[in-house]
Amino acid sequence: MLEVQCFPLGPLQTNCFLVSYNTRAIVVDPGGDPKELVDFIKKNNLTLERILNTHFHFDHILGNTPLQKASGAVILASKEDDFLLQSQVGAGGGTFGFPKVEPFSYEDISPGEQEFLGQTCRVLSTPGHTPGSLSFHFPDSGMLFSGDVLFQRSIGRTDFPRGDTQTLLTSIKEKIFTLPGETRVFSGHGPETSVGDEKQFNPFFQKGFPF
Repeated sequence: MLEVQCFPLGPLQTNCFLVSYNTRAIVVDPGGDPKELVDFIKKNNLTLERILNTHFHFDHILGNTPLQKASGAVILASKEDDFLLQSQVGAGGGTFGFPKVEPFSYEDISPGEQEFLGQTCRVLSTPGHTPGSLSFHFPDSGMLFSGDVLFQRSIGRTDFPRGDTQTLLTSIKEKIFTLPGETRVFSGHGPETSVGDEKQFNPFFQKGFPF
């Protein structure tokens, strides 16, 4: 079974997840100074193999470069979000008043089946919050890392560049709500939830909701 530690990082306290199995590890969305994360990795003799980005909003990628420099790990993300790296919401700083994201190199990862930490990972295309939003599903461990697509009792905002509410709702219904109900959902912000709980109680999917 995979182990998960959450490190709220950066100016928006974005959930950064360290996922490990024995001495191997990956990180999902390092959204700020990763010093605490790097110290934990060293203290527990872990080898960081990959850095996964669910999308390219600045609060999920601020720690990409320092973490990559500290570990040598390859960053994987969708090229569909590359345009965001030239925008305020992706690069940070400017009118938002947040730190700028240091340039980083990454490899495009396509939706489909991958293997991380010796386990199958289903990379799901879940656009709507951004065009390239990805969710990472580990079926053998019953875990989903949803970024800013689905939260406990809420969904991701769609008022940033190329966000779309109907696309987001469709992504959740067709890609996430079709997973087993007991699947644990680790979101980019807020507490852990589950697929079954959100299907039953998330107000955005209840009868009579305007969408």
